Amino acid sequence: MTKSKSSRKITRRRFMQGTAATGAALAAGPLFAPAVKAANTIKIGYVSPKTGPLAPFAESDDFNAKLYLDTIKSTLRIGGSDYTVEVIQKDSQSNPSRAAEVAQELIVNDKINLMLVGNTPETTNPVSTTCEVEEVPCISSLAPWQPYFIGRQGNPGDPSTWQPFEYTYHYFWGLEDIIAVFANMWDQLDTNKQVGGLFPNDGDGNAWGDPELGLPKPMAERGYKINDPGRYQNLTDDFTAQITAFKNANCEIVTGVVLPPDFTTFWNQALQQGYKPKAATVGKAILFPSSVDALGKAGHNLSSEVWWSPTHPFKSSLTGQSAGELAKAFSEATGKQWTQPIGFGHSLYEVATDVLKRTADVGDPKAIVAAIQATDLQTITGPVKWDGAGLPPFAAKNVCKTPLVGGQWRIQENGKYDILVVDNKSYPSIPTGGQMEPIT
Repeated sequence: MTKSKSSRKITRRRFMQGTAATGAALAAGPLFAPAVKAANTIKIGYVSPKTGPLAPFAESDDFNAKLYLDTIKSTLRIGGSDYTVEVIQKDSQSNPSRAAEVAQELIVNDKINLMLVGNTPETTNPVSTTCEVEEVPCISSLAPWQPYFIGRQGNPGDPSTWQPFEYTYHYFWGLEDIIAVFANMWDQLDTNKQVGGLFPNDGDGNAWGDPELGLPKPMAERGYKINDPGRYQNLTDDFTAQITAFKNANCEIVTGVVLPPDFTTFWNQALQQGYKPKAATVGKAILFPSSVDALGKAGHNLSSEVWWSPTHPFKSSLTGQSAGELAKAFSEATGKQWTQPIGFGHSLYEVATDVLKRTADVGDPKAIVAAIQATDLQTITGPVKWDGAGLPPFAAKNVCKTPLVGGQWRIQENGKYDILVVDNKSYPSIPTGGQMEPIT
């Protein structure tokens, strides 16, 4: 009798677990947790880029994991029984191949019940794809939903072939949200509406720069022309070609989705070559105060999307802390300035806890998936509910959208930068702290 596709996948997974776990454990020794899971133990895997160029995204990982385990006292009560909770963190090293590799380790060697992952498509996509193949529930965030969902399709260029996923679920904002936020900020300035596009040859850059599905078409509808000189390789050391193209097109605005070190290189070279636009509104690169501090006075009035801040009007379902209280706790514990991923890193544990508590059988991946699908939770980053609201039908099953506003970096009296919300048209309950100002 011919086996079904599902049966073949389960058989393959069990075979891999039985062989790879033994070999890897013998080779790696104490590096991995025991392959045999203790009774009434729940293992949560967490993959993020703790080292490499994406490391600023993972700066709060250890803080969030400790706060979570301290809050629940490493125990969850589910269905009348107490379960010991383990969080096993793995470093993707900012490398997609490494991200898939450590995801496989968590699944095969550590035998996790649930995977959590965040921090750009270079991390979410390989981890989520590995989980989908191995039929392990996965909750992800901190990456725009289009590169997450479309980028994982067999043929990203043909929408008629796109299929939903069974085991992988994502919550964050989308390109349509960042387009609205960026345009709302630029509308506050007097510009010629010529925009230079910095798009690298990676998951984010290809999604943002796509002529139809990315920024160019909808920005044109808002009156802004994206001048795209083509893709560049991440960690490049010379942006002269892009700067020259922007100067020739008289671009008074620069946008894009750039690695932090790449934007530092670009911005310093732009100023050296006499190019200073009225607005530089860039995703990814200047989300973090450390990245702006590195620019000195040249960081003043740079702008970016704001996914989360101490002024967001949300509370943690785990600790009861407000956004401001969580940010303060991070600074007190680490001596560092608050950073946007704190909130979403914390909310991943909120969602995981809520899901596990509602799961009929935590040993059954399909039962965990059913609980994910039924989620309706108020978190420190806003509501999380996979109900398809604001999404096209093809992504409605697997994606939940979260609030997005726009902000601008300003030097404070203490000499440090802080980001002020300057646009909240898309989510008015998040208060603004000022108006958009041109770079001078």
